[in-house]
Amino acid sequence: MATGNLCAVERRGRVHVITLTGAGEHRLGPALFSAIRSAVAAVRASPGGAGALVLAAEGKFFCNGYDLAWARAGPDPAPADRLSAMRAALRALVADLLALPMPTVAAVTGHAAGSGCALALAHDAVVMRAARGFLYMSEVDAGIKIAEFVGELLRQKVPDAAARRDLVMKGEKMTAAEASRRGIVDASVDGGVEDVVAAAVAVAEDLAARGWDGETVAEIRKATWPALWSKVKDYGGDAPARPRL
Repeated sequence: MATGNLCAVERRGRVHVITLTGAGEHRLGPALFSAIRSAVAAVRASPGGAGALVLAAEGKFFCNGYDLAWARAGPDPAPADRLSAMRAALRALVADLLALPMPTVAAVTGHAAGSGCALALAHDAVVMRAARGFLYMSEVDAGIKIAEFVGELLRQKVPDAAARRDLVMKGEKMTAAEASRRGIVDASVDGGVEDVVAAAVAVAEDLAARGWDGETVAEIRKATWPALWSKVKDYGGDAPARPRL
């Protein structure tokens, strides 16, 4: 399945792989948000049991954050309104992932910055390429406020206060080795993009093989991170429709 020319969905056994396609930066704007959410919805609706999900990307970047060029292309809608719309779209995507009735794994195949870093950390497990790429909360350098739900996501997924400070307040660019050492990602993988994807698929296959009930997985996830879920639940696929720019 292809979702426009922005992402593709394939199935490898019981593992669904969503790939952000192309060699670009995979910046999160209206089109890419829509494509990813459509892909996640398609995975959720697919027959054949719960399985597991892997999100990966082609090229140098996993996701380089919000599409700031689009955000600044006002005046109608105004840049502040465009940024607000992207935050709402990220909140909805995080809600979709938290409510997904299967385990989720991010294959961080390249740089993950800003909202792209938050997107990676919204998964149950994170596998990161050792040779290229970093986790980077770029907001402090870009002069952009961090949304409250992103702050909560970071509190839950980066529990070590010093590591969280270095990411958020110092804008440190963390390599896979450093992120693994500090407990932010689950594995640092040598090799290229396909090696990272293969490692993520292997993790996902192991989780899918457990045969867990998907709805139970989703409910446990919500109960494990209740503060985060409370901040995003009204924006996900099951929530009432909201106005869009």
